[in-house]
Amino acid sequence: MPRRFSLLIVLLLVLTGCASHPRDEDSAAGPDTEASFPVTIGSVTIDRQPARIVSLSPSATETLFALAAGPQVVAVDSQSDYPEQAPHTPLSALRPDPEAIAAYHPDLVVASADTTGLSAALARTGVKTLIMPDAKTLDEAYGEFVQLGKATGHQAEGESLARQTRADLDKIVADTPKPAKPLSFYWELDQTYYSATSRTFIGQVLARFNLTNIADGNNPSISGGYPQLSAERILQADPALIFLADSKCCGQNAQSVAARPGWNTLTAVKQGQVLALDDDIASRWSPRVVELARAVSAAVTKAAHAG
Repeated sequence: MPRRFSLLIVLLLVLTGCASHPRDEDSAAGPDTEASFPVTIGSVTIDRQPARIVSLSPSATETLFALAAGPQVVAVDSQSDYPEQAPHTPLSALRPDPEAIAAYHPDLVVASADTTGLSAALARTGVKTLIMPDAKTLDEAYGEFVQLGKATGHQAEGESLARQTRADLDKIVADTPKPAKPLSFYWELDQTYYSATSRTFIGQVLARFNLTNIADGNNPSISGGYPQLSAERILQADPALIFLADSKCCGQNAQSVAARPGWNTLTAVKQGQVLALDDDIASRWSPRVVELARAVSAAVTKAAHAG
């Protein structure tokens, strides 16, 4: 399985977390925040506002900082490369090590999955695990913004972040010109043509722009929403737009796409509608989805004017 796609699948399956330590008197919580605890998220009850958070999910890391919980974060995993001020560490989210995580003395660990027994291992030391699964829809992402805010003593900020992200996306979509007929697109996860259908989180974002996803075929749910296409199928579909979510990992760009056998005949290539995206923004359910929407909007606007 290609590196980029396998990373996506592993991220969906393998991450985890923890929580519960004495409250730090110097934490940012005010009296109202203290009164809001304990809180229960799913099956996890958090007794006090966490003062030492370890994040093993890049999307959660971005969200924690966006909702003002950044000062409480003491460590993030090696894949959490944004924001710059996040306390980056060698911690692995793919193969989490309970001892390495415990060394940061967390009172909350946030992760996107628990299939390795990390939650149970940390529970034996009194640390709880808060699982924030990778969002599959925009509504799930908004809900997780609120849940992370509630779990960290920033419920108002989480609710505000969800409202603002929804409003920003709605405005971007509303301000984007509508082509005379829906534009087709190909979303590339790697150079072996793995893609994402409209049943995925990213697919939902693009669907807001009334685009036709060539990966959907007759069954958008195929391969869990991440099918591998063939070069022949892509050439036959002749997408008007190509979005490259493998520019950072694999060095793909408009020039490398045009150099592929036969691809210089595609409408997207001929009209300069091949967009190299930031891989991270193109694969996370964080508030930076607004940046992705802006990039998509710009591409759709250009294509609509060209048509």
